[in-house]
Amino acid sequence: MSIEKVRAYFHTLGLEQRIQEFDSSSATVALAAQALGCEECRIAKTLSFYKDDIVILVVIAGDMKIDNLKYKAQFGTKAKMLSYDDVTARIGHAVGGVCPFAVNEGVETYLDVSLKRFATVFPACGSANSAIELTPDELERYSQCKAWVDVCKLA
Repeated sequence: MSIEKVRAYFHTLGLEQRIQEFDSSSATVALAAQALGCEECRIAKTLSFYKDDIVILVVIAGDMKIDNLKYKAQFGTKAKMLSYDDVTARIGHAVGGVCPFAVNEGVETYLDVSLKRFATVFPACGSANSAIELTPDELERYSQCKAWVDVCKLA
């Protein structure tokens, strides 16, 4: 299972005990916020896109959406999300649990500046019923992101 890959990754960092698993689904921003008892904006949702022949992940705040003009200016191409059928094979995590941890080789991760306004955020951990609370600095370090970007606007 994908969460086991994430758990093994966080084990190498001594952080696996921080992973939270829920009895109910946390596969959407609303469900994750409900499971965690926090505001939807603090959910760090991970979106996946095709960029030429690679996959990029962009982690954004739960109250944001991709701004197509900003995205194209940043990445030099139109924002084209992965198809549902490609997500698991290309990233290593299924829809509902996509996260920037323990992803397949060659996947590039970027963090949107919309996350920096919070002391902590909650990205998924590879399953549709998990999350971990991290500071933006921890998210940067543990996601091994390539860069912080500004590619969003309020939803």
